[in-house]
Formats: sequence, C-alpha cells, structure tokens
Amino acid sequence: MVPHAPRTGVVAIASRPPVDVAAALADARPAPVVLLEDPRTMGNMGACVRVAAAADAAALLTTGDNDPWSPEALRGAAGLHFALPVAAIARPPAGERPLVAVDPGGDAVSPRELGPRCVLAFGTERYGLSEELLERADARLAIPMREGVSSLNLATAVAAVLYSMPKTTDVAGRDGE
Repeated sequence: MVPHAPRTGVVAIASRPPVDVAAALADARPAPVVLLEDPRTMGNMGACVRVAAAADAAALLTTGDNDPWSPEALRGAAGLHFALPVAAIARPPAGERPLVAVDPGGDAVSPRELGPRCVLAFGTERYGLSEELLERADARLAIPMREGVSSLNLATAVAAVLYSMPKTTDVAGRDGE
C-alpha cells in the first residue's frame, strides 16, 4: 500500500470527508478561519493544518493549484485533516467574516483586538499575499519581528497569530479569558 512502511507499522485508508465551506464559514463559534493563499510547500501546508486543528480554528481553506489533501500535506498534518474542515476553494471567501491579511506592511494591531470570527489570510513566504487579496482585506496585521528578518515559515506565522488571539475556552473546554 505504501512505498515505505512507517515506523509504527500502521497504515490506514480513509475517505476524504466532504466539506461544506459555507457551513464552516457560518460556524458560530468564536473561532477564526485560516486561509492560505496559493501555498507552495505541501509539508508546510500540512503543518498549518496541524496548528489550525490544535488551536481549534473553524476551518483551513486554501487557494491555488496545490491540494491540501495531498499525501505530503497529510503527513505534515499528522492526520489532523479529520479534526477540522480542510478544503481548497477557488477564491477567498467574501462577506461571511471580516478578512484580515497577515502582511509585513500591515498595522501593528494586536490579534487580541481582532474579532475571533475573522478569516486570517496568509501568503507564501517568498511572495506574501496577492495585491487583490490585500485590497479586499478589512484589516492588515503585521507580526512583529526583529529588524532584518523578512519573513517567518508559513506554519510558524499561522501558529504565532492563532495562539496570540484570545480564547474563550481552553483545550479542555473550560472557560478561558
């Protein structure tokens, strides 16, 4: 079934669950949606799925040609594609939630000041977000970095923003902030 047996000796076959993107965007929980615009590295995309699942994001959506369910992305996510809706979409969602562009040229807005039901848009490490998405954004958020550091790894940027946002419950479901 696989070219190399995993260290655990366990291999499974699972069907990709259908994803209702409209329902994921309408999720009433105070949880953001992560949008990856045209991600290029499948293992890194999988790491973003893993971070989004751990931070209890409402969904992870991608645009571009790469499939977020590719075998390399699945490995990078450690199977957490089944913990939240993960889907490729043709265009960034409009109107459902505020669109927040994570951009080095963004404002020094604290993620704590953002509404918890926003769409957080992340671009590629090399090229960032497209001008079209930046123009559509309701807000731009810059991750503070030391001078001379131009970017973060995509999964690291997703983690930094998600874990700096306020949580209404902790991972055990207890009331948080």
